[in-house]
Amino acid sequence: MADKYATNLKARVDERVAEMESDDNSHYLIYRVLGIATEEGRLIDVYQNKGRFLYKYAGSFLEEAAKLCFLETFPESGSVRIPNTIGQRPKTFEIDCLVEERDAIEIKWRDATTDGDHITKEHTRMQNVRNAGYKPIRIMFYYPNREQAKRIQKTLETLYAGVDGEYHYGDDAWNYIKNYTGVDLLATLETIAKERTQA
Repeated sequence: MADKYATNLKARVDERVAEMESDDNSHYLIYRVLGIATEEGRLIDVYQNKGRFLYKYAGSFLEEAAKLCFLETFPESGSVRIPNTIGQRPKTFEIDCLVEERDAIEIKWRDATTDGDHITKEHTRMQNVRNAGYKPIRIMFYYPNREQAKRIQKTLETLYAGVDGEYHYGDDAWNYIKNYTGVDLLATLETIAKERTQA
């Protein structure tokens, strides 16, 4: 799975960087006005595009890897959609991994949002999960660095506790996966990362 994601990421990045060769770069004028040399501006644009793909693929990879840990131990677990019985939008909510028709696990690699609407949506999602008869559980591997994003996560943690759910992040998230499934996902990823960076 790591090979597939790495190959796909490289292909998308290479394709986008090639496309950028023919981009209109007239906006570099404004970069120069702000003291950014043309070559530095070009590199910033390239890395900004690479970063978008990297974040997307990193998140998808880690979320899929975590789901596989649950599927390995609980073959009947998997993603499930439940109707939104409280609000109009969205029409349904996805449970990333429903284990033994009891634990509704949401998996996030990181969540750096600072949007207050995010709290409302998550609260509605949690209420729907609880109303469907499941226990809402959130796993987030990497906690945000910015204060406003941290405040959002603290609020979400309180909301999960308020519906008798669970919220695991950072080291606790890795340990939760290991204790729940018996799969040491962190050690596996560290081994793969070491092999790739030494190659």
